[in-house]
Amino acid sequence: MASPNTNYDDITATTIENRSGELADNVSDSTALFNRMKKRGNMRLISGGDVILQELAYAENTNWMRYSGMDPLAIQQQEEFTAAQFAWKQAACAVPMSGLDEIKNSGKEKYIDLMEARLTNAERTMKNNISSDFYSAGSLANQMGGLQLLVSDTPTTGTVGNIDASAQSWWQSICTSAASATATADIGGFMYDLWLQLVRGQDSPNLISSDNILWKAYNLSLTANQRFTNPELAELGFHNLLFQNAPVVLDGGQGGDCPARHMYFLNTDYLHFCTSKIRNFSSLGGKRFSTNQDASVQLIAWAGNATCSNRSLQGVLKGV
Repeated sequence: MASPNTNYDDITATTIENRSGELADNVSDSTALFNRMKKRGNMRLISGGDVILQELAYAENTNWMRYSGMDPLAIQQQEEFTAAQFAWKQAACAVPMSGLDEIKNSGKEKYIDLMEARLTNAERTMKNNISSDFYSAGSLANQMGGLQLLVSDTPTTGTVGNIDASAQSWWQSICTSAASATATADIGGFMYDLWLQLVRGQDSPNLISSDNILWKAYNLSLTANQRFTNPELAELGFHNLLFQNAPVVLDGGQGGDCPARHMYFLNTDYLHFCTSKIRNFSSLGGKRFSTNQDASVQLIAWAGNATCSNRSLQGVLKGV
């Protein structure tokens, strides 16, 4: 028997649809990393395709030359561009409702309050897990490949975006690994050494995301008059310090997502969070009734992946 309160179907569906856009915004502002990518237009909505293609410019035009007078100019066909291929990843969170719950909360206001509470919890669950997966190596079933894949501890090996990093040096991120990186007296030197390897003209890391251990070491290494912060991120509630004008953000603390003893030096101009236009934390198919229970469920769904368009400008400092 289906729930007797089917007159609330439209209310529930409308509530979920209205909340989907808010959830997408909440996810984009849930971490300093997502917030910075959003401001650079790298939280992308895409239409479809068998895979998510990320265009890459991997070589300069070899036709550039110096010449004099009537010298012949080079006009050779160029192979300068390719694309990394990232598989679609999907995630969903169910918002169930038993018939008894609907009966107990049959007044309109009570019902909406109950749905709001359950939707808020589902949204928080999705936001937390998406944020966590963005740091992952994509090693779990159907999990997106996050920073532990794109900015790997072993950057000269492995396949990322269907490109073999061991065979393509331009597709390698940079990792500095040292036990003394966690020492207050040494961390500044390691940070400068890694930073210098990631500067290319006007390109340089614009966000540094850290766990508790390395963030504390860096904080303690500073004198009082060196502890500057990025006011914009501070107003959003993100604890940060500055290093070469890049915010060093704490993504540790309770429930932090950054892996232990890791500090990611990120150029977010080349990091992307790609989401399907039709699975942008949206309601999936409306209200569904159980065939043999007095219960219903609605699903909030997402599909996409994390991508990178230049790994060589990304780095990680790892304390071992």
